[in-house]
Amino acid sequence: MAGTGVFAEIIDGEVYKYYADGEWKKSASGKSVSIINPTTRTPQYMVQACTQEEVNKVMDAAKAAQKLWARTPLWKRAEFLHKAAAILKEHKNPIAECLVKEIAKPAKDAVTEVVRSGDLVSYTAEDGVRILGEGKLLVSDSFPGNERSKYCLSSKVPLGVVLAIPPFNYPVNLAVSKIAPALIAGNALVLKPPTQGAVAALHMIHCFHLAGFPKGLISCVTGKGSEIGDFLTMHPGVNCISFTGGDTGIAISKKAGMIPLQMELGGKDACIVLEDADLDLVAANIVKGGYSYSGQRCTAVKVVLIMESVADAAVEKVKAKMAKLSIGPPEENCDITPVVSESSANFIEGLVMDAKQKGATFCQEYRREGNLIWPLLLDHVRPDMRIAWEEPFGPVLPVIRIGSAEEGVHHCNASNFGLQGCVFTRDINKAMMISDAMETGTVQINSAPARGPDHFPFQGLKDSGIGSQGITNSINMMTKIKSTVINLPSPSYTMG
Repeated sequence: MAGTGVFAEIIDGEVYKYYADGEWKKSASGKSVSIINPTTRTPQYMVQACTQEEVNKVMDAAKAAQKLWARTPLWKRAEFLHKAAAILKEHKNPIAECLVKEIAKPAKDAVTEVVRSGDLVSYTAEDGVRILGEGKLLVSDSFPGNERSKYCLSSKVPLGVVLAIPPFNYPVNLAVSKIAPALIAGNALVLKPPTQGAVAALHMIHCFHLAGFPKGLISCVTGKGSEIGDFLTMHPGVNCISFTGGDTGIAISKKAGMIPLQMELGGKDACIVLEDADLDLVAANIVKGGYSYSGQRCTAVKVVLIMESVADAAVEKVKAKMAKLSIGPPEENCDITPVVSESSANFIEGLVMDAKQKGATFCQEYRREGNLIWPLLLDHVRPDMRIAWEEPFGPVLPVIRIGSAEEGVHHCNASNFGLQGCVFTRDINKAMMISDAMETGTVQINSAPARGPDHFPFQGLKDSGIGSQGITNSINMMTKIKSTVINLPSPSYTMG
C-alpha cells in the first residue's frame, strides 16, 4: 500500500513529506495542501506546503551537489539510474495505487505507466553513456586562410540545476522523462510535481532515494503555486526548466530569463480522414485516440476532419465502438473514468453546451455525474463553435465535415496549437504531402497521435511548446557545448 513498507518514512501522520538534501522533511510552514480524489470528490491525501525559504535551501544544496555529481564518472551515473529503474518497477503497485486515487487513472494503465517509467530510466542511462561519451575534434586548416595550428576539442557538459514540472496526467512518466536525462547529463534536479499526482511523484522520488543518489542532488518540493510557483521558475539558481502542462508554460517562458526551456503545452490534435481511408482502422483509432484515459492526454485526438462522402459511414462505426466502452471508477479498470477535477468537468460541459446551443449533432445523450462524463461524439461541428478550437481534455470529440484535404489542413493550421496530427489514407503520396503541409511537431500516418516510444522525438509548434523532447533530445537539451582550443606554434619548417 501507499505510504507503508519501504515508503513509510515519506509520510508523517496523514501528511506526506517533501524531499530535500537526501531526507524526508516536514515544512516549517506547518501547512498542507489537500489532494481531492476525482472519483469520490473527497480529500484523499495531503502534502507539505513548502515555503520560499525552503526552496532557497533546496537550490543551495542542489548547486553544491551538482558540482560533485558532474565529476562522477559517466558509467557510475548510469549505474545509479539502472538501480533506480529496478526499484521503481519493483514497487509499481503502491505507486500505481496513488495514480488511481489521485488522478483516476485506470488501474491497469497506472501499473503500465510505472513500468514504462522504469524502462525509460534504464534506456536513458544507456543512451546517455553513448551520447555523452563522445566528443568532437576540429582542426583549423579546414577553414580558408588557416594553417593546421589549432585543435578544438568539444564535449557536452551539464547546465547545472534543472527544474522539472510534470503534468497531472502522467506525473510519474513525464517526471522521469525529465529527471533521468538531467541526471545522466550531470545536472542536479528539482522536481515540482502537480498537486494531483504529487503523492505518486513522491513515491517515485523515494525510489531514487533508495538507489543511493548523493544528498542534495535530487529534491522534490510540494506546495501551492501561489506561494512557490513563480518563486521556483524565476529562481536565479535554476539553469534550465522542463515543463509539461497547459498555458501556464507560456507565462513561465516570459518570466524565466535567459535559460534553456523545454515546453510542451498541449494541443488540438487533428485527425484528417480521406475518402480512401480504411474506415474500420479509422474508427478504432478515433475511439482509442480520442477517449483513452477519458481524453486527458496532450496527444489525444481532439478534432476529426473527415471527407463528407465517408463521414456518415465512419461516424456509425465510431458510435458502435463507443457503445462498447466501459464507464465507471478507475479501480474497476473502466475505459472512461472521472476527469481530474470539478473545474475540469465544468469546463468540458461549457464546451458541450456551446456546441448544443449552436446546433451540433449529439451522437449520444450528454450525461454527467460529478466528475464522470460519459463519452460523447459531436457531429456537424462548425468553426464558430468553441469545441472546434479549444482543447477539452475530456471524453468529448468534435467531427467537422470537409470537402477536401486542403480544407482539413487549413483548419489544422489555423489552430494556435501544433503538437501532433494524423492522416488516414491508403495513398502514401497524399499522406506525405499532407504531413508536410500540417504545422505540427509530429504527424502520424494511419494511426492516432501518440507520445512514444519514449526515445522518439516529441515536440510542438506554435503555442504547443518550444524545444524537443524524447530521450536523446532531452539529454542534448540539458547540456551545453564546452570547447578547449589547443594552439600550436606556427610551423616554420616542414617535418619529414
